[in-house]
Amino acid sequence: MFAIVLLGLLVLLVAWAVAMYNRLVSLRNRYKNAYSQIDVQLKRRYDLIPNLVETAKGYLQHERSTLEAVIAARNSAISAAGRAGQNPGDPEAMKQLAGAENALSGVLSRFIALAEAYPDLKANQTMATLSEELTSTENRIAFSRQAFNDAVMSYNTARESFPASIIANSMGFTAAQLLEATTRPEEREPVRVSFNS
Repeated sequence: MFAIVLLGLLVLLVAWAVAMYNRLVSLRNRYKNAYSQIDVQLKRRYDLIPNLVETAKGYLQHERSTLEAVIAARNSAISAAGRAGQNPGDPEAMKQLAGAENALSGVLSRFIALAEAYPDLKANQTMATLSEELTSTENRIAFSRQAFNDAVMSYNTARESFPASIIANSMGFTAAQLLEATTRPEEREPVRVSFNS
């Protein structure tokens, strides 16, 4: 009788461990999927930037350094996004991505401010269309980032809660890093894109 009870308890313990493990896997896959949604929007943004620069080139011939800075920041952000995509939630990769995205946003802000000083460029229909697409993409990135951070928070909460933390620590479920927009308050201002008078 004692052996049957002991066997029953062992079966329940194994079933519990399997359920906890599967829940952690599911939550980890959710945040990885949420990152892939960010990645889609970032790629869309990265594809728009060269078109913006190319459209502005003819008008901003004396501002070559600004145009080059935009492209350099874009390339750096693409590289950081690639590293983050290989292991979403990795603290170092997320910090690098956040830094690269912040740098890109800063350069884009300067580019937009500069472009607004050129009336012919502001009136250019292609530039207006591209800027509208960029604004829409920035909004999508913000929503995707929120969904990713929500998924990371759920995963981290589950892996840190007792008794699931026993399974998480023994099975290599490491903490995931949130993707924060910036760490400095003055950088928390959104990129303003407006080519209309």
